[in-house]
Amino acid sequence: MKNTFSLFKNLSGYKIILASKSPRRKQLLEGLGISFEVKTKNVDESFPLHLKREAIPIFLSQKKAEAFKKEIKKNTIVITADTIVWLNNMAVNKPANRNQAIGMLKNLSGNKHSVYTSVCITSPKKSICFFDKTEVYFKKLSEEEIHYYVDIYKPFDKAGAYGAQEFIGFVAIEKITGSYFNVMGLPVHKVYEALRDF
Repeated sequence: MKNTFSLFKNLSGYKIILASKSPRRKQLLEGLGISFEVKTKNVDESFPLHLKREAIPIFLSQKKAEAFKKEIKKNTIVITADTIVWLNNMAVNKPANRNQAIGMLKNLSGNKHSVYTSVCITSPKKSICFFDKTEVYFKKLSEEEIHYYVDIYKPFDKAGAYGAQEFIGFVAIEKITGSYFNVMGLPVHKVYEALRDF
């Protein structure tokens, strides 16, 4: 695929790979008018326990980029990303089951939390990594609202057990400081600038 969109003349002739299973990231990157393909690998998402806040998604997005090292050939750019929810000085990861999802949402209920997303853009010649932070304020949720969301939407592939673009985001989010799209999993304003200047 060739990128000939006028705002990205520097990417003409490059094949861009979005290395993410997230349909939200795919949708957001499509919004920039860039041609790309989606290709994923199963990557162990464990991280050293001493890492805090943005250091965690930076480490994981770099780890995901490393998995594509052999496939990053001439005129290929790979975009990797990782998102975490940070609450009470702890990372809130993806829930393994219904009970974990319910527990996570109970902890988020009535509290402020931070969402960190890191993105790595990698070619054979260079790699850049950056992150964005958004603060999200949740109203107090009832058990009925939490159970309804978990049972209907099954948010087991989402950090913090919720998607801002789904029911729980509609009813729970009172205020956001920072990029809404960062909460969805991709700080597209920063991705745009990084690709434009790559």
